[in-house]
Amino acid sequence: MNTLTPLDRLRPIGLDELNAQAELQTRVDRKYIVPGRDLPAVLRALPPGSQVLEIDGESSLRYASQYFDTPALDSYFGAARKRRRRFKVRARTYVDSGGSFLEMKTKGARSATVKERVPVTGDELDDDAVAYATDLLVDAGIPDAAHLAETLQPTLVTRYRRATVLLPAAEGDASRATIDTELTWIDAGGTVLQLPASVIVETKSGQRAGALDRALWRQGHRPARISKYGTGMAALHPDLPSNPWHRVLTRHFAHATVDHGHHPSPDTRPLAA
Repeated sequence: MNTLTPLDRLRPIGLDELNAQAELQTRVDRKYIVPGRDLPAVLRALPPGSQVLEIDGESSLRYASQYFDTPALDSYFGAARKRRRRFKVRARTYVDSGGSFLEMKTKGARSATVKERVPVTGDELDDDAVAYATDLLVDAGIPDAAHLAETLQPTLVTRYRRATVLLPAAEGDASRATIDTELTWIDAGGTVLQLPASVIVETKSGQRAGALDRALWRQGHRPARISKYGTGMAALHPDLPSNPWHRVLTRHFAHATVDHGHHPSPDTRPLAA
């Protein structure tokens, strides 16, 4: 059975309605990495009234993210060393539905994530994008913000398919969740890493856990410390410090497939074809 087959029983919801009901741009994220074979049982336990995002008849949509960092990897080291003020910059492409956005994530109070974004074209940061990044870094209190923004360069690409679920407010707050399959990372040298047997589930809610969190807990799964950028970089570059993701790297990435062949430059443009 396909990992996502239980989602076929859910009523579809369009993007505008989904955003209207649960935009949750300021939220608490809980992440899980789950063996694909375990996911169907979790999805079958979703409460009545759960809905799945559908665009043009498709509920498993292709995504690509181009991450940017400085030559000194300030973004990566901020996460690896758990700095209080840290940031992440990526250009996310919605391959099937169209559109690319530059997203800046900064760490806020009490583990809340604040995300801002602006439309972009291509994977290079133009003057407007650099100015936008500078303003957000300044607002977040990141030291030397202007220099960091000016030196951002493409570092890592992630590719995956994503299903998005809207969960009702029963037993807690209304929440949304994403389920990422076909997980792929490509570094600046063209090395490709894949996790074909694993799925990343991310729940997005207020301070209270949502229905999918509780379904995962009942099946024995607990939140994991995983960052697509940080964990991917650590897996592809074992010389980098990786303490925050050591458990996930040991438990899940030990069985990754890695291709060191020569591949095209890891930007998002070919993914939109």
